[in-house]
Amino acid sequence: MDSPKSAAPQTLSPEPAQKGEPGHLDVRDATRRKHPLRWVASLVVLVLVAQMVNMLVTNDNFGWPTVARWLTAESVMKGLGITLLLTVIAMTIGIVLGVLLAVCRLSANPLLRSVSGAYIWFFRGTPTLVQLIFFYNLSALLPEISFGIPFGPAFLSFDTNTLITPLLAAILGLGLNEGAYMAEIVRGGLLSVDPGQREAGQAIGMTNARIMRRIVLPQAMRFIIPPTGNQVISMVKATALVSVIALSDLLYTVQSIYNRTFETIPMLLVACVWYLIITSILYVVQSFIERHYSRGDRHQPMGFLDFLRIRPKATMPLMTEGPST
Repeated sequence: MDSPKSAAPQTLSPEPAQKGEPGHLDVRDATRRKHPLRWVASLVVLVLVAQMVNMLVTNDNFGWPTVARWLTAESVMKGLGITLLLTVIAMTIGIVLGVLLAVCRLSANPLLRSVSGAYIWFFRGTPTLVQLIFFYNLSALLPEISFGIPFGPAFLSFDTNTLITPLLAAILGLGLNEGAYMAEIVRGGLLSVDPGQREAGQAIGMTNARIMRRIVLPQAMRFIIPPTGNQVISMVKATALVSVIALSDLLYTVQSIYNRTFETIPMLLVACVWYLIITSILYVVQSFIERHYSRGDRHQPMGFLDFLRIRPKATMPLMTEGPST
């Protein structure tokens, strides 16, 4: 008599499909799929790049000797200094003003929310060039600017036409406009932090200012830094708009030179080279800062420096057989 164990039904594994039968997968003859369109696209790109390089080298109208002669000229370097100065001052004003406006937008006070919202609406809704021209011609609206008691006597009065120089008009136009954009960037970064973080800080008796400084801002910086870096790079290029109010920045300087020498293309190339140098440096600095604030992120995206860094290939550790301990 068979035992219950031997009488139990046995499950048989299915036999593997034979070669030529349905379901058979033979990888011995596997080859990489052909992509002829990729080769065609690569060939077209190479031809276009070759034509571009050939035009840059053989076309004498670019005037590369003229570019090399004017690239480090004293007048061009002064214009470059004005461009960098405008960028630093305008971004400083924009960041400080943006933080204040972002805090007001998140405030429980409806008046602060309304005023900050109106400010952002106006400066984001009008072109930067229009704002620059408006501040440059502010004397037509306010002949005098006075400081004193509101609706009362004035202690100091200044002639607006003398006070609002092209440099001050450029700083006001670029800085106040940048504050509106930075306000939205900072507000988005603050809202990205989990509200539970604030509640945890309040539960252990931390003040709102300490919570913002020690808990919220360090986490929000990871979302604020990348767009802020992009704004700095955009500000470098936006300074070219001040040439319309006769401020001697980089673009206005090269324009004044080619108006005398009639070497338009070479002088514009001088400006392009310097803009490219500045923005390339800012790209590298931005990448360093992003990596600093993304150290705890396991899903950190590849930055600009990762393409320049050569990493050694990982090697598989040798596995040796031996008695287990």
